[in-house]
Amino acid sequence: MEFNYRYAGSTAIESGAGATDMSFAPDTLREPTYFSGQLRKHLEFREAISALHDVVISDLRYKPRDKSAYLEWAKQREQIDWQAVATQRSQYTAEITQTQDELNELTRRSSTRMQPFYRARQRYFDYLYQKDRDAWFVLDPVITVHPDELFFECFSQDESSYGRLGCNYEVFKDIGEFACGTTNIDYSAALYDEFQKIRRYKATKFAVDPGGFDVKTTGEESYRELKIDLPDTWVRGFLQVSSAMTLPAASFDLHPMDVHNLCFVLRRNKERKGPRSMRFQLKPDHPVKIVMEPWNYVVECPRSRYQGDAEQEIRVWGRRRIHILERLIPVARKFTVHLLGRGLPSFYVADLGDMNFTLGLSGWTANDWSTAGNFDLMAPRAQVDDLTKRRVFQGLKERWYDTADGLANRLNLDRRLVLGALSAYTQAGRVMFDLDRKVFRVRELSREPLPMDKLRFANPREEAATRFVEQNKVHMGQSDRRSDGTLILRARVQDRHRQYHPELTVDGDERMVRAVCTCNFYTQNKLHKGPCEHILATRMQHARAQN
Repeated sequence: MEFNYRYAGSTAIESGAGATDMSFAPDTLREPTYFSGQLRKHLEFREAISALHDVVISDLRYKPRDKSAYLEWAKQREQIDWQAVATQRSQYTAEITQTQDELNELTRRSSTRMQPFYRARQRYFDYLYQKDRDAWFVLDPVITVHPDELFFECFSQDESSYGRLGCNYEVFKDIGEFACGTTNIDYSAALYDEFQKIRRYKATKFAVDPGGFDVKTTGEESYRELKIDLPDTWVRGFLQVSSAMTLPAASFDLHPMDVHNLCFVLRRNKERKGPRSMRFQLKPDHPVKIVMEPWNYVVECPRSRYQGDAEQEIRVWGRRRIHILERLIPVARKFTVHLLGRGLPSFYVADLGDMNFTLGLSGWTANDWSTAGNFDLMAPRAQVDDLTKRRVFQGLKERWYDTADGLANRLNLDRRLVLGALSAYTQAGRVMFDLDRKVFRVRELSREPLPMDKLRFANPREEAATRFVEQNKVHMGQSDRRSDGTLILRARVQDRHRQYHPELTVDGDERMVRAVCTCNFYTQNKLHKGPCEHILATRMQHARAQN
């Protein structure tokens, strides 16, 4: 996706014996967004921003083994084997020997001629990796300035991990003027190296300044950052994460040493076969137990007791990504874990005192946020008119962050309508959900509206669901309203020559908390890849009937 940026300089760090100045250059084409202050929490900020860097460069996708050397060897063996067969015929022995000698000479001459090219290419790749590592990972963070905190957001290279670092203003001192807003900033391996030089005995100034300047550290080489266009999947991933954060989840706290024990087990052991999962055994008022498969090691967490209402066991995959949290263990007070369900995303929120770090993990390492988890389809989907949507957004922008209840009270609107409007803006990239403080925040990913026909409605299941509703192929069955406010919907959907019978449960916040269907997509995937088109059509038809 094409984004146009204009920087009046580059992200910069000036480091001396007694002070360090950090200045991030934002996009000057957007509304002015700036901030300045001196760091008060030096070590905590250094470890947290380093963990964010670990998210940016993380790439745990399967990389097939390079078999080019083996194939070359097999090719040579094939030639030798054929030669051995041919030499059995004495009349061809001399001719084959002469031909083989000619072939070897041609191979040697070709290798000699190409050797300078191979060496130059390897030197070039080494140069890129050492001097411009952005060519190896290109997803830059997004920074947002709010009245209560400053926060960064980013995605991993494989787009399966989401990181958010929030810093309230107690992290800084001598805070100057600031303007709220969101912008993209440059962040690279060179800047990461500079962050490692932050010390308590050195005054460190932090600034988001439209002026910007080159990266200069005393006695070291200058670095200049280059902006790279954002891929569609990067943008879509941001939209999915906020929707996933609003879904119901089983939540509990873990002591930092419990997280250390999980990482310790993973460091000491390497699985050679499946399953490669963690099973969280949650029993009310009992210590949390985590079973590490396939070894079935049980990590008991005596410092962390589950305070939920019901006993349950939740299984998650892609566990090696939690190594990102290792740098936070010495400075964290606790980790709050949010599990959406079996094979669904999970969130780990590190309490760092005046800072918080949120790590969001998709259901599997190969199951990235942007393509396989359509959680915006499971978010509140109440029908809200455009005037009410704009009213809700303007009400949120007055304070930049608020809860759904707070907005409903201030604007004198029904809470269901407020949640529906916030969900629509979340899916459009203009609002995000802060899992740490449980508030919605204004965070506009771009200065221009995103092409939602390309991002939001590219999902074929939602397109099919809309078609079912428009063609009157959805017939609602009996619905039950429970005493706790949840609603059970049943329907019969005519899909070509077959009929399917979806059933779903929607809570009081218009969130889908359970769903089943008789179609093949649900049978194979359950809700791991989002609801099927028949479940979506049932929900859309119910919303249409309500209006």
